[in-house]
Order: sequence, then structure tokens, then C-alpha cells
Amino acid sequence: MDKIDRKILTLLQKDATMPVAEIGRKVGLSTTPCWRRIQKMEEDGVIQRRVAILDPVKVNVGVTVFVSVKTNEHNDIWMRKFAGVIDEFPEVVEFYRMSGDVDYLMRVVVPSIGAYDAFYKRLIGKINLTDVSSAFAMGQIKYTTALPLDFALVVDDDK
Repeated sequence: MDKIDRKILTLLQKDATMPVAEIGRKVGLSTTPCWRRIQKMEEDGVIQRRVAILDPVKVNVGVTVFVSVKTNEHNDIWMRKFAGVIDEFPEVVEFYRMSGDVDYLMRVVVPSIGAYDAFYKRLIGKINLTDVSSAFAMGQIKYTTALPLDFALVVDDDK
């Protein structure tokens, strides 16, 4: 990856629908070389997919809940089972295995507290958990899907 690739990624993270010709103009390339770079980054898995970011309120999932899970089960079989259970819940939009006091952390989006309660009841009906703690987000202060690219390894193309 060089500085031009990083500029391309910055533009795509802001607007993945930007035409390749416009991206090329902004980074100093013609359309074909710019397109080749984008294709290479897709093939290499740097660009995993291009998506539409929706307004959660307008699609009726305006309540965000952070769910901390503790378990007494610490083995691969249980972890895979838990991951399989979570895959069945579209309300879970992020799911992490954690270090520290919490074993797993989920971000759940639902339309209401009542909908979260129904989610919770379905969840505990499918898998045994030691402790579940839920924290409701009161407001979103910052949200981005754009990753910081200052840390990306860049080939020094000036040499």
C-alpha cells in the first residue's frame, strides 16, 4: 500500500458510490489505474465490501444496547455454540470476545426496551449464561465506520 492507495481508501470510506473517475482525479490518477488499484485492494481483502449505512431511527431500531456476558464455560465447543446462537439474532450487530471481567460484549439494536426484553428472553432460552448485564445508550456522541488510516503500513513511494 502506498500513499495513493491510502487516499483512495479515505475517499471510499466517505462515499463508496463515488465514481472511479472522480476518485482518480482526486488522487492524481486516470480512471484505469485507479480502478486497478481498487480491484487489487478488493482482491487482497483490504476492501472487504461496500455497504449502505442506514439511519437506525428511520428503520425502527433506534435503541442501542450494550450487552456484557459472563460465562463459566471457557472452551472452544461452547464458544462456537454461542457464536452460532448469536448468528440467529439479527439484532446483534457487533459481537466480541473480550479480555478482563467480561467474556463477551454485544451491541444490540432494537426498536424499544420491550423489544430488547423479548430478545433477552429468546437469548437465555437458547444458551446458558452465567451473567448478563445490559446498558442502554442514552445518546450517540460519535459514530463512524471509517477506520483511521494513519496506522496503515505505507510503502515510501518517494524513493
